[in-house]
Amino acid sequence: MLRRTADVEDLLRLHAPQVLGALVRRYGHFTEAEDAVQEALLAAARQWPDEGVPDNPRGWLIRVASRRLMDQLRADEARRRREEADAQLTPRDAFSTPAPGESRAPSGDDTLTLLFLCCHPELSPAAQVALTLRAVGGLTTAEIARAHLVPEATMAQRISRAKAKIKGVPFRQPGPDDRDQRLAVVLQVLYLIFNEGYTATSGSALHRADLAREAIRLTRSVRTLLPAEGAVTGLLALMLLTEARSAARTGPHGELVPLDEQDRSRWDRRAIEEGSALVEEALSQGPAGAYQLQAAIAALHDEAARADDTDWPQILALYDLLVRRAPEPMAELGRAVAVAMVHGPRAGLAEVAVLDDRLAGHHRLDAVRAHLLEKAGETEAARAAYQSAAQRTLSIPERHYLQTRAARLLPAKSGKNQGT
Repeated sequence: MLRRTADVEDLLRLHAPQVLGALVRRYGHFTEAEDAVQEALLAAARQWPDEGVPDNPRGWLIRVASRRLMDQLRADEARRRREEADAQLTPRDAFSTPAPGESRAPSGDDTLTLLFLCCHPELSPAAQVALTLRAVGGLTTAEIARAHLVPEATMAQRISRAKAKIKGVPFRQPGPDDRDQRLAVVLQVLYLIFNEGYTATSGSALHRADLAREAIRLTRSVRTLLPAEGAVTGLLALMLLTEARSAARTGPHGELVPLDEQDRSRWDRRAIEEGSALVEEALSQGPAGAYQLQAAIAALHDEAARADDTDWPQILALYDLLVRRAPEPMAELGRAVAVAMVHGPRAGLAEVAVLDDRLAGHHRLDAVRAHLLEKAGETEAARAAYQSAAQRTLSIPERHYLQTRAARLLPAKSGKNQGT
């Protein structure tokens, strides 16, 4: 039986979106359900390390959260005397605690249900993504803001407005008319959750394995429902091919190891084989979109036995397709690196300069510029760019790596005063 606080925290993180999905599916009232789940999680965090985790932790959390939600809704009804419309939305006889063995949603996963529920057509696409990342991904407002390149205050307002807009609106599963739109948002959310797991935007750890694994698990669930959807297959392939390199991305002290310096024997060959097979399948399921093309690029990296064996011309061709079909600054930044590898660093620097306005202030722009300046022999400019990138990232491993690269470019000390 788990008792360590860290083990309990991992378990709670796993079950939190599933519990929220169960409550929202049964009762609606997203904001109130979210508050009730938080209270249940706090209760579990206090009790489980001392008393042990119950046999059915998810059922325990649902029961506790449901009772808290029931009490809150009843108190609200008594205090404000809800209008008839609200009373019909949440009738008194709906306030019942689920039985411990009550069956789950037809999908078999309340987290997956919550994914689609948060992508409600009443919300704008930006609000759908933000709300789902907060409710399902468990990302903080600051993490979501960084993923979207907007200020934290802006993202907090966006999430608050989304919650207010869906308050009192009954959720529904996607129908034929809005399935594609909601699926696109679901996939974007899963992609962002995975990215935050693979390279955390802040903190002392480069890799948040829990988020990356959860994104892969949920994407597998979506693919089970939609096995012939090329975008879903492509996204799963991209995640597997990227996560396959995770063991080699950090050194013995947690330091970042760039792709071209990684020990490729540590890559997960089974994940690479599965991901590569999925790429072929995804490309056969219709016109290649952003996820399929990114997965194909990842496959070319993973299939190269050495960094020098990487098929950069083919990668550049895929990036050309990607930026035409799904123009996005980070994809264009990746293309700039491919241009440099094929046509030289100065050609890559010209492509980076085009992105100055759209990625102004982002550490990755400075990091790529620094790398290409170093390859072009402009050491002083490269050192300044590395230092600028280090100042702008909130990731401690990335900052240390960038500072180390900058320090390597310091001019050698003169020997005039060294007795030589």
